[in-house]
Parts: sequence; C-alpha cells; structure tokens
Amino acid sequence: MAQAEYTTERRPKRAPLWPTLVAVLRTLGSIAVTLLGLLFVTFVIGRIMPIDPVLAIVGERASKSTYDAVYYQLGLDKPMLVQFLYYLWDVIHLDFGTSLLNARPVSEDIARVFPATLELATLGIILGVVLGVPLGVLAAVRKGSWIDQVARVLALVGYSMPIFWLGLMGLLLFYGILGWVGGPGRVGIFYVDVVPRVTGMLLIDSLFARNLDVFKDAFSHIILPASLLGYYSLAYISRMTRSFMLEQLSAEYITTARVKGMSEWDVVWKHAFKNIRVQLITVIALSYAGLLEGSVLTEIIFSWPGIGSYITTALLSADMNAVLGGTVVVGLVFILLNIFADLLYKVFDPRAK
Repeated sequence: MAQAEYTTERRPKRAPLWPTLVAVLRTLGSIAVTLLGLLFVTFVIGRIMPIDPVLAIVGERASKSTYDAVYYQLGLDKPMLVQFLYYLWDVIHLDFGTSLLNARPVSEDIARVFPATLELATLGIILGVVLGVPLGVLAAVRKGSWIDQVARVLALVGYSMPIFWLGLMGLLLFYGILGWVGGPGRVGIFYVDVVPRVTGMLLIDSLFARNLDVFKDAFSHIILPASLLGYYSLAYISRMTRSFMLEQLSAEYITTARVKGMSEWDVVWKHAFKNIRVQLITVIALSYAGLLEGSVLTEIIFSWPGIGSYITTALLSADMNAVLGGTVVVGLVFILLNIFADLLYKVFDPRAK
C-alpha cells in the first residue's frame, strides 16, 4: 500500500498580544494621568481665585451662623487634600455641583449648551479644511504666483484681524445692510423650541423633525459665525499645508517621479500630499479643539448660547462650579481629540502600527 502523503500548511504567525496589551495600558495610563492633572489644576484654580464661594451663595448680608453652616456644608473646613478627593469623586460621577445662577446642576447646563458650540465649531472646521487644504496645496505648487500671494495675504489677514472686529463688521454688512443672513442667536424667536431636542444641534434636530423652515432659519443664523471660525482655521490650515507641501515638493523622490514622466496630478496628490497627511491630522485636530474652546468672543458677539459664553457669564457672576465644570469639559475635549488623532495616525501611516 502506498503511504499516504501528508502535507502541512504553514500558518501565518499571529502577532503576540502582550505588546498590544502593554500599548493599550500605556495609553490608558497616560489618559488617566492627564485627566488627573487637569482636575488638580482646575481644583487649585477654584481655590486660589479671589472669590469666596460661601459669600457667592449666601450673600454679603448673611449672618455668621448662616455663613458657617454653608462653609461646613461645602466641606471647606477639611484639609485641601481631602477636599480634592471629594472633588475628584464628584467629577468621576459627572457631578460638577450646582450653578449659583439658576440652581440647576452644572452637568445639565453643560449638556444643554455644549451641542451649540459643537455644531458651530464643526461647521467652522469643515469650511476651514475644505477650503484651506486645497488652497495651501495650490499655493505650494504655484509658489510665487498670484495664487500663492493671495493665499498668503488671506492667511495673514486671518491671523492679524481680531475675530470680534470681523464679527461686528460681518453683522453690520451681511445682516444689518444686506440682510443676507440671520441675526444673533441660534434661531429666530418664532422658531424657538419648535423642534424636539434630540442631539442638541439645531440643524440636525430640524432635519430629524423634517422641518425645513427651522432648518433654513437656523442655517441663516449659523452661517456667518461659522464662516468666521472657518476663516480663522483656514488661515492656519492653509499656511501649514503650504509649508508641508513645499518641504515635500523639494524632496528627491518628487524629482525622480517627474523625471519618470509621472503626471503632475499624481506627483502632487499621490506622492507629496500623501506624505503630509499625518502632519495635517495634528494641525486639523488642534485647530478643531481651538475652535471648541476658543470661540468665546464669537459666541458673545452673536449671542450664541454655547459653552464659551456660558463659562464667561459664570466667571463674571463668580459661579465657580460652572466655570470649573466647563473647564474640565473643554480639557476633556482636547484629550479625546488627541486620542482620535493618534488612531488616525495608525490608519494613514503604516509605520505607526
């Protein structure tokens, strides 16, 4: 009998799980340390501010017994470390205390106002990326041309002009004189609370409710402040894109690709632009985070009920619970965007895997 022949197939070796587990634990550890540092800094700021939280609650005419009762109720008689541990425990449970302005939980106020800022900043960064990246690439490819000069002037104006001045001029021209856009606020007074709140972002909620009238009115109100934020981010993104592209276009591999007869489109977009994607991810993530936390002046000028105007109003009213809660949320947004950028690195750059 012929012996049966047995063949063994080579199976690809699986990557060991230990390095992946270590990387995940290291990432989680860095996030935890960053959050702990953020909470500690906000706690210290709340304690060194020249504002007495007890007087902010009871008022200056309160009796000493009332003052002492609130003082002990807030735990201010305990050591600083114990106070921080109590603060840390409350924040872990999403308890930022009660607002002094409206006696509502700060977490509920933040959940109400943050979607407005998220909607405004998201539309702004979309405009900045869609217009800024092609403009920066074109300026680098046509270095020294009129297109390059226009791009550099636009970036310079975006950096130099105060955003509050641009906002006032925009309201005067496009709303006051031309009437092309809606005025301050998120929506006209006749459309307030017309559509049910689902995401808190009025454009999306109006589409969910299939109410095109509210959508059009909300879009007319958001387009001007979003365009200003988009122009601000465009100035930064286009400038950085131009700088990255100039560095790549002067590299030897680009010269080699052109010598081989490759089309200019492939040279620019399939080679040079491909190698700057990771750098652009960082630029866009930082710009987006900056719009989420730095749109205070824009929100104030346009009476936009976002987290920037919420924190400003709370600070002017000595409402430290609201100020610290908003600060923690903004810091958390920065951390989450950095994590998201790290994940995109591994998608666009095989060397990061």
